[in-house]
Amino acid sequence: MSYFFIFSSMVEFKNITYNYSSKSGIYDVDLNIQDDEFCFLVGPTGSGKSTLLKLLYFDLFPDKGDVKVLNYLSSKIKKKDIHRARKKIGVIFQDYKLLKQRTVYENIALPLHINGIGRKKISNLVNEALELTELSRYSKKFPNQLSGGEQQRVCIARAIVKNPDIILADEPTGNLDPTTGHRILRILEQINKEGTCVIMATHNYKLIAEKPYRVIELDQGRVVSE
Repeated sequence: MSYFFIFSSMVEFKNITYNYSSKSGIYDVDLNIQDDEFCFLVGPTGSGKSTLLKLLYFDLFPDKGDVKVLNYLSSKIKKKDIHRARKKIGVIFQDYKLLKQRTVYENIALPLHINGIGRKKISNLVNEALELTELSRYSKKFPNQLSGGEQQRVCIARAIVKNPDIILADEPTGNLDPTTGHRILRILEQINKEGTCVIMATHNYKLIAEKPYRVIELDQGRVVSE
């Protein structure tokens, strides 16, 4: 497989530039993130946080430079292999992206069905994810029967159910009250302690102020501190 290489870090950005046609982009970004790391991407709206996450998920591709994720290079990965890479990446969306006509259990199980996992294993994995996110009693409910914090926990459960190597969290506490936000962060910390790399975008400086994790600050598309 010519697109597969061995690198020292889970994630690497090598002189990355990405330009939007009508928006600001990111410029000359160099970053290394280790496989057991928990790090925050911070910065104001439009600073490039979501763009970096999309580059990591191979939803976007840089105009210049190379992104390495799980030994896949953005410049060499084949379209048919993007799905293979995404099997090892869990994404937590700020707007949840839950299927309204599916129960909590069914939403969480969906990526496993897509990956062809058997029914018994799906049941075991979904129940583990429900327990970790404290959602077991909501498994038969629909998204519109849940609070915002509960829906966000469903999104987290869906992201972790396939046992990914990386979790990408895009403003997972952005629409939540402080107490619920801290609860979400504690769940992500537990996931990280079990060996999963967690990269969380946020503009909530107060939430992360007391945490010991690495903080990567973006401003106008550039890394200004880390």
